[in-house]
Amino acid sequence: MLWSRPRVLANFFRTVPVSLSVRSSGAPESVPQSVTSSPSSSELLAFVRSTAADASLVASLPLDPGGRTWVRLDGPGGSEAWLIGWPPGTGTGWHDHSGSHGAFATAAGRLREESLAARIPTEGWKTLELADGIDRERRLTAGRGRAFGAHHVHQVLNESVDEHAVSVHAYYPPLPMMRRYSRTGAVLRLEQVERPEEWQ
Repeated sequence: MLWSRPRVLANFFRTVPVSLSVRSSGAPESVPQSVTSSPSSSELLAFVRSTAADASLVASLPLDPGGRTWVRLDGPGGSEAWLIGWPPGTGTGWHDHSGSHGAFATAAGRLREESLAARIPTEGWKTLELADGIDRERRLTAGRGRAFGAHHVHQVLNESVDEHAVSVHAYYPPLPMMRRYSRTGAVLRLEQVERPEEWQ
């Protein structure tokens, strides 16, 4: 796995300069790699779990108490992947990954994911009232991960008051855009659309 110098990913990640040159063995052997096929959600989950278990890789990520640190990784089958450090009290806010499916796994500390168990329309709305019973929550400690399909809406949080968390994320196809939302009770509001040119 080849590390690249981090670039700003709009509001999704706060960039703290990281300069690393680390090579790893790449995707786990159990994940078949093919030039002609795209990675499935289960292959992305296997990749993020395997990468999160690489203690030397995880320990090499500089952590900053003032903001998230991150580096881009080479994901399997042309996927977009990230190693992210989360200071106490940080989170992503509500967002989706457009049409990309993906997976993430906690490598250190613990993260909480809040998600919606409903497919949100992708076009033609600014404010949406959410039905009762669609909220889901997962607590992911070190070694735990989850895969998700296209149009997944969630937010990820490090609720610790004194402990960093580290996680690995992968998306396929590479993110074509991200929609960011605000939420007040049952009301979800589209706030911003971010495109790759804003974070590459």
